[in-house]
Amino acid sequence: MKGIFVGTKPSYKVIIGSRALTQVGSLIEKTAPDVQKVLIVSDTNVAPLFLETVKKSIGIKKIEVCEYIFEAGERSKNIDSIAGMWGVMAENRFTRTDAVVALGGGVVCDMGGFAAATFLRGIKVFQVPTSLLAMVDASVGGKTGIDLKEGKNLAGAFWQPSMVIEDTDCLKTLPDDLFTEGLGEVIKHAFIMDRDLYDLLSQIAEEGRADKIREDDLLMEKIVSMNVSDKVSVITEDTLDNGLRQTLNYGHTVGHVIERNSNFTLAHGVCVAKGMGIIIDACEAAGTLDPEEAKKMRDLITAYGLPVTDDITPEEAVEGALNDKKKRGDTISVILVNKIGTSKIKKMSEEEFLDFLKKGKKA
Repeated sequence: MKGIFVGTKPSYKVIIGSRALTQVGSLIEKTAPDVQKVLIVSDTNVAPLFLETVKKSIGIKKIEVCEYIFEAGERSKNIDSIAGMWGVMAENRFTRTDAVVALGGGVVCDMGGFAAATFLRGIKVFQVPTSLLAMVDASVGGKTGIDLKEGKNLAGAFWQPSMVIEDTDCLKTLPDDLFTEGLGEVIKHAFIMDRDLYDLLSQIAEEGRADKIREDDLLMEKIVSMNVSDKVSVITEDTLDNGLRQTLNYGHTVGHVIERNSNFTLAHGVCVAKGMGIIIDACEAAGTLDPEEAKKMRDLITAYGLPVTDDITPEEAVEGALNDKKKRGDTISVILVNKIGTSKIKKMSEEEFLDFLKKGKKA
């Protein structure tokens, strides 16, 4: 297994490798020997696959295990679910030395982290992501939260995990559509900061292996590790999302609006891909992104089975963005890629963002 150090305060490690689930108990004991009880948070898709393995691993270390299983899906990402987690911990007399184990995809990681951040004003959380999206994004960096009817992730907290434990074997059980949506965040990292990752993904696609990468254990571990390293390099410089970390929102400003407007029936990674496609069109129309470079970006997204278009209007996109957590005062922080491997933050007024998107729509 590979370990990647995350130099935030507090610092922690991301453990990546095959059969990592069987080591959860020993890793908790080693990292936080005072833990006596854990609440495993999971959903109805993941729990039948992995809950018993993790419970057995933790039970071997004589740690008491409680569980909270919620209905899978973004619609469960709300305050009622968090209150349910608080209730289980309160009923079982958790103390500040105890912990939450978030076992699942991005929704589980966000909510398990938020429950830990807010119970007793903060207890430990161990992130155990089981989806590609969660491994490369949601589990790393300490962002936790829930959705409100007005928008995605509008309530939350920054709360760094004690450890992230990523078992790449879990990716073999993912339905194809869930694996594919995770590639949206992988491609995003390639575009905004990692030309080597872009080259690797392009080579895989050119060789006709885009739909077969899960069959290669070493390749999958390499791709996950590259993405985690990319994200770690950003969050250690900007933990609270006030500068460089905002570049990780490439494709999200419009993507979150598309996701919310679908009543969360569209997968997050799919919406991010659509959001990237819309921004690519706008940058090309503005003359800041070379048409050949734009084509390469669209081709990579579609090569991995993701869309680059949506019927959202510029007016709808801007209206939704005005209620997004990325808005700062009277401006919207829009992430632009004008050359593959680099990105920039451009602050736009409502009118500027609308004009920017309209030009892309007409192109």
